[in-house]
Amino acid sequence: MSFDLNRRQLMISAATAAGALALGPARDAFGQARVQITEGNVAPLPIAIPNFVAGTPSDNEVGAGVSQVITNNLKRSGLFAPIDQAAYLEKISNIDVPPQFKSWASINAQALVTGRMTRQGDGRLKAEFRLWDVATGQQLAGQQYFTSPEYWRRIAHIISDQIYERLTGEKGYFDSRVVFIDESGPAERRVKRLALMDQDGANVRYLTRGTDLVLTPRFSPSTQEITYMEFGQGEPRVYLFNVETGQREIVGNFPGMSFAPRFSPDGQKIIMSLQQGGNSNLFVMDLRSKATTRLTDTPAIDTSPSYAPDGSRICFESDRGGKPQIYIMPAGGGQAQRISFGDGSYSTPVWSPRGDYIAFTKQGGGQFAIGIMKPDGSGERILTSGFHNEGPTFAPNGRVLMFFRDPGGKGGPSLFTVDVSGRNELRVPTPGYASDPAWSPLLS
Repeated sequence: MSFDLNRRQLMISAATAAGALALGPARDAFGQARVQITEGNVAPLPIAIPNFVAGTPSDNEVGAGVSQVITNNLKRSGLFAPIDQAAYLEKISNIDVPPQFKSWASINAQALVTGRMTRQGDGRLKAEFRLWDVATGQQLAGQQYFTSPEYWRRIAHIISDQIYERLTGEKGYFDSRVVFIDESGPAERRVKRLALMDQDGANVRYLTRGTDLVLTPRFSPSTQEITYMEFGQGEPRVYLFNVETGQREIVGNFPGMSFAPRFSPDGQKIIMSLQQGGNSNLFVMDLRSKATTRLTDTPAIDTSPSYAPDGSRICFESDRGGKPQIYIMPAGGGQAQRISFGDGSYSTPVWSPRGDYIAFTKQGGGQFAIGIMKPDGSGERILTSGFHNEGPTFAPNGRVLMFFRDPGGKGGPSLFTVDVSGRNELRVPTPGYASDPAWSPLLS
C-alpha cells in the first residue's frame, strides 16, 4: 500500500513551460510584484489566477480545480490577495500568447498566473504554468510537469510553492502533509486514529484503525516517516511508520513514556523522555543499533525534547526550577540553560526548521497561549491565546505554525494555523475532531 508520490515519479521538467516564450530577464524583472515580508503587517499582493486552460473539454474541471487549489493556498498564506475571477477583463485561452497586461493592471493585479492542463496519449496529465509581473510584462517563472491524473492536487501545491518562492524570496510549504490524531465519538469514549492529510486538509487517510489509543505523532525532518505512541495492552509502544510503504515497526516498549520521541535532523536518532519513579529524564536512541544514551540525570521532570535543525542543541521542558520552563543544552548532554522567564509555565517547545525561533505552549491565568521566542530567550511573542491551545508544529519553511484548540465540554479539538507574526489565524478543515498535529518536511 503506497501513499506517497515523490517528485521523481512526477517527472518534473526543469525547463520553462513549452512554447515560444522564454523566461527573459526574470531576475531583475520585478515591478510591483514582490511580497515584502517583515515582522510587521504585510500588505497582501493582489494576484490573478484564471482557470488553467484545458487541452480537451473533459479536462476543464481539472483546470478549474488546479486554479482553485493555488488560489486557496496563496490566500490562506495571508501574503496574497487573489482577485475574484468575475472581475477579469481578459479570458486566457492560449498561454503561449502574452496576456493583455493593461487589462490586468486595470483590475489592480500585480501578478498573473496562467496555466494549461493537457491529457497526453499515454493518459498522463501535462501541467504548464507561467507567472507574470503585470507592471513590467515580464515572465518571472515557467515550468511544466507530467503526472498521473489522480495527482493533480499535488501539481497545484508544487506550483503554489513555485509562485510563493518567486514572489516572497522564501521557500513555500504547500507541498507538504500533516499527521494528526483524528478523534470521534463522545468525550468519555473518544476513538483516536492516526490520520494523514495534505496541509490544506484534503486527501485525509487513516493509518490506524482506532482499536488502540494512539498519541503524539511526529514526522521525521528528513524522510516520510512518522513516530507515534500506541497503547496496546496498557503499555505504551513507540512505532515507526513509513508513509511511502505503509509498513510499521516497533522501536521499543517504554513504560515511562508520555510523549512520542522526536527525530534528530538526520533521521538517524530519536530523543525521548522516560519516567523513572517521580522524575523523568531525557534519553537518545540510535535507530540502527537501538543503543540508548541518557542525557539528563536530575530529580526533576525533563520532557518534550526537540532538536535544533543543525542537530547541535536541544530544547526541552523541565520543572527543575519549580515549575515547567524551557531549557537548552548541547545535543550530547551537559549544562542546561533556562531561556523562558515570563509569568506562567512553558511547555511543548519545538525548534523552527529555520533555527530562528522556538515555539511553545504557555499557561497562566486560565489561558493557554501559543508563542515563539528566539533560542536565547529574547523576543518572546504570543501569537494566540485562549482556552486550551496546545501542541505547536512548524511548517517546513518556519513561517507558519499549526496547533490544536480544545474548547472543552462536549465538543472536541480542532486544528488552526497562525503565522509567526501572530497574523492570519485560520481553522484547518478536518473530517471530525483533530489534535496533536505534526507537519511533514516538503515532499521530495
